[in-house]
Amino acid sequence: MNSLFIDTGSSSFTEFLGAHAPNLLPTRAQTLAAPVGEQIPHATTIVAATCEGGVVMAGDRRATSGNIISQRDIEKVFRTDDYSCMGIAGTASLGIEVARLYRVELEHYEKREGRSLSTEGKAHRLATMIRENLAMAMQGLAVVPLFAAYDPARDGGRIFSYDVGGGPYEQFGYHSIGSGSIFARGSLKKLYRENSSAQDVVLACLHALYDAADDDSATGGPDVTRRIWPVVSVITADGFRRLPDDEVAEFVESMLETRMTAPEGPTAPLR
Repeated sequence: MNSLFIDTGSSSFTEFLGAHAPNLLPTRAQTLAAPVGEQIPHATTIVAATCEGGVVMAGDRRATSGNIISQRDIEKVFRTDDYSCMGIAGTASLGIEVARLYRVELEHYEKREGRSLSTEGKAHRLATMIRENLAMAMQGLAVVPLFAAYDPARDGGRIFSYDVGGGPYEQFGYHSIGSGSIFARGSLKKLYRENSSAQDVVLACLHALYDAADDDSATGGPDVTRRIWPVVSVITADGFRRLPDDEVAEFVESMLETRMTAPEGPTAPLR
């Protein structure tokens, strides 16, 4: 018999169990089952898709802490320079901080070198910053971005995704991240058309976010009563442009009108 269990050093079995098998205690088990990372607000679904001469990125406005809606109007899509942007999923506070720091990083490089980083350079620099957060990600404080940019060398948009270890992984046509990404990506798979106009791609992205919100409780759909709309950005040779709320509202109204007669959304033709 192990001598450790001959003399427990205490007449309290609870103290003994807490020292050697704390996960068996009801109160400890609850604590271990809900790590701090799950109590911090998390950003969710981001979608991006290329369009003719550029790229569109859109994000819903909901942040959640476990099963609680912690914020209804959070912003998850950020301009990083004149020709790029990033969306965040994961720990919201860290994601916002990474987006701010990354923007300064690109500005600093441009001032020091007198030129901008290439699109690949921008994507790889962001990968390095994400990799530096790996230790915190292992503790549940992960940040996973989606990066999109207009590449003048290709005269078109490009999309890069990441994991907690960095990346980047170039995605072609469209991509989505966050808890509702599987539903958003499925929606884009049937709605996306290569070389579509920016307006058509914006509408497709809004449909994708709507489908994600329909099946994922952590993703928020357009809030018509509060006038809270998704954040939508378009990047072309003319630079980064965030669509104003009144313009997004028009797209949303058009989408909702379609959904009134077809609740499951538009379907892709079989031929």
